[in-house]
Amino acid sequence: MKVGFIGLGNVGGKLSGSLLRNGVDLTVHDLNAALVADFVKRGAKAAESPAQLMRDCDAVITCLPSPAASDAVMAEMLPEVGPGKIWMEMSTTDYAEVQRLGAKVIGQGGAAVDCPVSGGCHRAATGNISIFAGCDRVTFERILPFLTTMGRRILHTGPLGSASILKVVTNYLATANLVTCCEALVVAKAAGMDLNTAYEAMKISSGTSFVHETESQVILNGSRDISFTMDLVKKDIGLFQEVADRAKVPLEVSPVLIDIFNDGIARYGDREYSPNIIKRLEEATGLDIRAPGFPPEMLDDEPEEPGYEVIPQSADRRVAAE
Repeated sequence: MKVGFIGLGNVGGKLSGSLLRNGVDLTVHDLNAALVADFVKRGAKAAESPAQLMRDCDAVITCLPSPAASDAVMAEMLPEVGPGKIWMEMSTTDYAEVQRLGAKVIGQGGAAVDCPVSGGCHRAATGNISIFAGCDRVTFERILPFLTTMGRRILHTGPLGSASILKVVTNYLATANLVTCCEALVVAKAAGMDLNTAYEAMKISSGTSFVHETESQVILNGSRDISFTMDLVKKDIGLFQEVADRAKVPLEVSPVLIDIFNDGIARYGDREYSPNIIKRLEEATGLDIRAPGFPPEMLDDEPEEPGYEVIPQSADRRVAAE
């Protein structure tokens, strides 16, 4: 099966790199010609347009910065969609929008999947990231070999759109955790604690988390480089708030997080690394939240392993009972 990939940025470049590294017949497209040229040097083919990519490939993956970008690309690809074609949306996007675009694909005989990733750019680079997939079961089983090449833990979340909802739910949790980790580190420093010791206390306690064990390290290093920026956080938590609003859930913490990141963007710019949200507290207290011995960026030190499908507990118990 031939695979096309559109969007070779921070995340897309790593996901498509895993496909290429593992021998998938890959054709790529991006507005940045230099990124395309690099992939061609490594053995990929280049497409002149999204339309050509859909025409020449069996499955086309998009990994783009906004719903508007996905809409524009789909407008070019749609005339080439037909029976047997698959569109896989790996962007973090609005679930209603992916359902709208997916309906067009399905209406022309194709299949549509939303399959966003979670786990950080460092795991995207090694093929060890987690992937959610929303689609019918038959389509899921067709694309599972590609998903297990790009990621390690693959979860079939239900129908089209379900993966996008769960993606923004998990990104909301990560954002809330980032802000609380920042507050915890600043309070520890203000109370006279050694930050290396504070990091370890948080790590071995009930307060630990994936965010603490990754983003707190680059915060303490001072680089704050997690390959994710404040504008992307604002987009993701905004999408989460939209899900809550549509479901008529009166949230309390989410609006505060949106205000915090709006303020961070106003102060430092929308392309500032997201962990630098801690600068608001550093400036307010005059404290320097850095410590020796932490890395400037996160690298995945786990070996690349074949991916597998994650079975939700209730389903797992049901299968065992049968």
